[in-house]
Amino acid sequence: MTQAGLPITGICSFGKYPICQDLDALQADIAVLGVPYDVGVGFLSGTRLGPRRIREASTQYGRGRTGFYDPERDEVYLAAPDRIVDCGDAYLVQGDIEKSFAYIEQYVRRIVEAGAIPAVMGGDHSISIPVARALDRYRDLTVVQFDAHLDWTDERDGQRYGNGSPMRRMSEMAHIGEMIQIGLRGMGSSRKQDFDDARAYGSKLIPCSEVKRQGVDAVLEKIPAGRQLYVTIDIDALDITIAPGTGSPMPGGLDYDQITALLAGVAARGDVVAFDLVEVAPQYDPAGITTRIAALVMLNFMAQILKHRRLRRQA
Repeated sequence: MTQAGLPITGICSFGKYPICQDLDALQADIAVLGVPYDVGVGFLSGTRLGPRRIREASTQYGRGRTGFYDPERDEVYLAAPDRIVDCGDAYLVQGDIEKSFAYIEQYVRRIVEAGAIPAVMGGDHSISIPVARALDRYRDLTVVQFDAHLDWTDERDGQRYGNGSPMRRMSEMAHIGEMIQIGLRGMGSSRKQDFDDARAYGSKLIPCSEVKRQGVDAVLEKIPAGRQLYVTIDIDALDITIAPGTGSPMPGGLDYDQITALLAGVAARGDVVAFDLVEVAPQYDPAGITTRIAALVMLNFMAQILKHRRLRRQA
């Protein structure tokens, strides 16, 4: 069958794509992995519920092998022979950060070894630490972050693996190179020392106000072309009015058109080898807006990644 069927029928996989939980048998261009983990949260928890609810929202948009027609671009995306599968969730150990991170890293590493692009659904932003660790086959990997917050905290009361620390931890990894951090805003989101440390590392810090003032194309020019890219998307990069379902929502954020245009530009400028979308906490958004936005952001980004990867191979 070429159709995905009704949204309310069948098993609730991401986008109603086929399920492959045997990573030894994985054959895909993009492999979706859920990480229902929020041990790294210090205030409002609940992002462990994100992957399940994003999957549920995504079923409405399932189109199967026929793909998606975009009337604005007059293009069809994610149609056969593009292969997307849902690999289920990473195995986690309740309350154990080290073991949970080890499992997350193992799952992502096996997806990469199978030749697929990991598309990881969090979970809180600390899960990006083991995701990044699993990408050490790449050298000088460029990281593009979309986030209201800098996430450069070194430690809090000795805890170095919270959801405010993933970019700092990545900066300590030998295979991580340049960082571009987009969408930063808000009083008190990080200490001045953290910003100073990020600048000393060489990270390009792009406030959300700069995106709005200069426009998407000007921001994209700051992302180096031709690099291998790991993209990490915190849902709070988006404005609180369209993404209230998160633990740290912030006003003044990106709108849907801005983030999808930025992600399309990122996919055009470099080879995206992995991405994650984190910090969706659905219980704070009874209307379900945030989970729908998350699902559509992922689908749009997948479409652009595979489109531009195909174009590069044809060139």
